Amino acid sequence: MTALDRGATPDPAAEDDEAREADEARDEASAPAGTPDGGGDAEGGGDAAAPADGDADGAGGDGQDGEAGAERSAEADADGAGAPAVSEAEAELAAQRELRERIEERKAAKNGPVAAGAKLSGSAADLLAAVRAVESGEKPGAAFFDSPAAAPAPRRAAPAATPAPVRPSGPAGQPAERSVSPGTAASVEAVLAQGGAPKTLAHPAAATLGEQAAGILREDPWQLLSVPGVRPEQADGFARALLGADCGPDDERRTAALVGWVLERAALRGHTALDATEVRAALAERAVSDPEAAVRHAVAEGVVLVFQEGLDPASGEDGGTAGEETRDAEDTGDGAGREGGAPDEREPVPVLLGLDRYALAEEALADGLGRIVNSCEKGADWSDAAAAAPSPSARELILTAATAGLVAHSGGESARAEPAALIAAAHGLGLRAVGTTHSVDGARGLAAAVGDPRSAVVLSDLLSGAAGPGRDADGALAVDLLVVLDAPQLDVETGAMLVEALADGTRLVLSGDPGVLGSAGAGRVFADVLAARACPVVVSRTPDPGPLGELVSGIGIGELGQVDAPGKEVVIVPVRDAGEAVHRTVQLVADSVPRAIGVPPSDTQVITVGHGGSAGTTALNAALKQRLNPGPGRFGGFDPGDRVVHVPAPGRVVPGSVVSADAEGLRLDCSGTPVLVRPERVESSVRHGWALSAHQAAGMRWPAVVVVLPGDAAPGLSRPWVYTAFSRGERHLSVVHGVDQALPRAVAEIPVQERTTRLRPLLEALPAPDAAVSPA
Repeated sequence: MTALDRGATPDPAAEDDEAREADEARDEASAPAGTPDGGGDAEGGGDAAAPADGDADGAGGDGQDGEAGAERSAEADADGAGAPAVSEAEAELAAQRELRERIEERKAAKNGPVAAGAKLSGSAADLLAAVRAVESGEKPGAAFFDSPAAAPAPRRAAPAATPAPVRPSGPAGQPAERSVSPGTAASVEAVLAQGGAPKTLAHPAAATLGEQAAGILREDPWQLLSVPGVRPEQADGFARALLGADCGPDDERRTAALVGWVLERAALRGHTALDATEVRAALAERAVSDPEAAVRHAVAEGVVLVFQEGLDPASGEDGGTAGEETRDAEDTGDGAGREGGAPDEREPVPVLLGLDRYALAEEALADGLGRIVNSCEKGADWSDAAAAAPSPSARELILTAATAGLVAHSGGESARAEPAALIAAAHGLGLRAVGTTHSVDGARGLAAAVGDPRSAVVLSDLLSGAAGPGRDADGALAVDLLVVLDAPQLDVETGAMLVEALADGTRLVLSGDPGVLGSAGAGRVFADVLAARACPVVVSRTPDPGPLGELVSGIGIGELGQVDAPGKEVVIVPVRDAGEAVHRTVQLVADSVPRAIGVPPSDTQVITVGHGGSAGTTALNAALKQRLNPGPGRFGGFDPGDRVVHVPAPGRVVPGSVVSADAEGLRLDCSGTPVLVRPERVESSVRHGWALSAHQAAGMRWPAVVVVLPGDAAPGLSRPWVYTAFSRGERHLSVVHGVDQALPRAVAEIPVQERTTRLRPLLEALPAPDAAVSPA
């Protein structure tokens, strides 16, 4: 490991703060809420609800309208009330019965007709509005089909030679934006103006809430929290402007929206659920006087689901099924009873609150993995193919995959050769085998290792149908074996989509390095599968070679040691402050690394902790652009030749470069694929890419990497962060080091940040897999 002397006087660093991506926002703490004023209004941080930095798409829950407020208050009172002459046990049973009756009534009401569409939003509201407009003669039926529907893509069999698929105009997997009619946008803009919110929120609000967005916002201004980027203090200011004296911090519409918002913010940090106590604490910070009642109301209204983990379903306790909404809802208030030490007193069981999208995804994923485990042939004899494997670990992986429907495989960068050997062996057996990766870079490397360009595909392209083997007649992926590399980057919703696309009998291998940062989306699929022991696990014995491999392997076990780097594979560059860090980084990328290592700037990637700050990605990209590709930024700050990353969806980063720009948008070259980014999408989905965060860099590698650690980066460091950043370099790693002892302390003392999920207990509750049949 080589240390360089300090450089000359540092250049002043840029001070331009930039919004954090959803994957960086997971580490941010929520801003403190205002307190209610004397009149009971919720204090806001400003009347204008401008989007806040760092919020990911889909924030906020299904906020409620204002009807039946008195009834809900009575229900909340009833939950805690009990006749003095009734014992605590009887009171609890009575409360449970009453709650079950209320939930059954709500379920029945939901199954019945919806009066006037008052509680509909999103797509359902759009459909209802369209039907009424046609029925009344206000609009012709053709008005709702302003663009011809795309012809369905023909199903492709899994052929021996599949022609290159026709790619859409944008990168695969990019979500289609909901079209917003000019009339809807204008009506929403009028409501926003009345509440003092910027008109720029009109389009995202209409896209989120649907054709009836204006009416929804008038009745429930806190529905603005469901718009990406809006924070509670901003929604409070908007509500106060619309409702006046009727606006208060304990308004049930506000508290319901806040519960959903808290859980959406937790999802940005990777949680699929939160302990009810954490949710109540967050509500208290937002000036909610009775957080317990607010949680009960949110559960009763279906804003969130509630679960109890840790109960043994076979015990028959509580007379219900563990996880039932009816029983769990009663226990969200910490269980005031049982203080007298009753004979049936039990240890407290954690009560979790979650949004239905993640709850359904986890349950679908667990069921799908259980189906995969039990539906494949377990007596296959692949011993001949295993005998030709290039390494003992590859042989073990092939033999394990022959006798199990689901296999987990863990290892470092060198271990990626083992799934490649498995895919090649499966091809030799006449099986349809494909590997999928998190990035184009990973897919290219896997295809080269297998020796077949059709054997690897980016996961988003596989799911969208833009590439890969296609689907069979039943809509399942036409594969017999699917190997998922970069499995730690698999979030729970993507995992559920993937497993549901696999037919019975398909073998699934999840492969990855457990030491890297987790997925940008909610969940920890790979870690939960490993922890639940839901399948056989093959641990690679293939070490990563050279000084870089030695350094990263030590970090993985919590040790940051000196390594011998005679070829300058690892270089430490000490700096005093952020300004010097920026100066030395530019010097390394533009001069030192090309001259000493032979790696050009185009193949050198800078990685830092965050986007903001004086040495974040924004400041570093500005300095690197000035040195490597100066220009006026003629189109949204970009010029031809700029190195960029395209973020078509949260958590997905596609490196590329700017080719040109015209009235249609910004034209990029993303790993050989032309991409057109519309003008309205440029600001939100394209960033300069000379410097990235470690989350953005996960799943990709470069010949040389420069990791920048200014002094203010210390709070963002952890062992997985350092492991991920330091392992991105193939030939060379430079560390611009300004955090002193915070770096070894982070490696030794700050392990992975735990995520609250439900997948592990769901997997552990699955029936035991069928016994494997050993080959004769």
